[in-house]
Amino acid sequence: MLNCRASEHEQRRVLPGDSLVPEPMGVWTHAITVEAPPSSVWPWIAQLGADRGGWYSYDFLDNGGRPSATEILPEHQEVVVGQVMPAVPGATDAFLVADVDPGRSLVLTVPWRGGAPAVSWAFILEPAGGLGTRLVVRAKVSSSWRDLARKAAAPDRVLPIHRIYRLLASLPESLMLSLGRVGHGIMETRMLRGIKRRAERAEGVWRAHQP
Repeated sequence: MLNCRASEHEQRRVLPGDSLVPEPMGVWTHAITVEAPPSSVWPWIAQLGADRGGWYSYDFLDNGGRPSATEILPEHQEVVVGQVMPAVPGATDAFLVADVDPGRSLVLTVPWRGGAPAVSWAFILEPAGGLGTRLVVRAKVSSSWRDLARKAAAPDRVLPIHRIYRLLASLPESLMLSLGRVGHGIMETRMLRGIKRRAERAEGVWRAHQP
């Protein structure tokens, strides 16, 4: 996880979506530098979600075993507020797009009772050194996440990630947060590396064909 470690400034700064979970139980910020411009990274962010481009992480855990996309999918490039980016295959309620600034930021939420988000998940793209991009990702989890995790899936479609969530939700809060930080870090590191690899490879192919 070390090469996806956010700087102290990135961990402390205010990011889009921070106000959606004002009193979080846990906050986790990761970041990675991609050797491609934001315009080349954004398409991979825009198509996030199961039944879309996937999550570029451990597909057997959170994508129903379906491989995440290795190419840009034109049919999944339009992103609007209120849109569902399914957390798992077949999901119709989370993640919801809470805010989007195409090419710059995407904020996803998991709604819970009363409409207040149980989770916010922000993806921020900023230019970094010439043609590079700094991708900063922050997840905030409210105290209601425990109840949400216990009801994460219908009995007929329980995925490995649901079992992990339910196990975490059954633990004392301090242990739950400690293990959640490690687990989330592992999954998100895999995601960020996956986005980096795909964007840099696509950018390399594009540059190779320029006169």
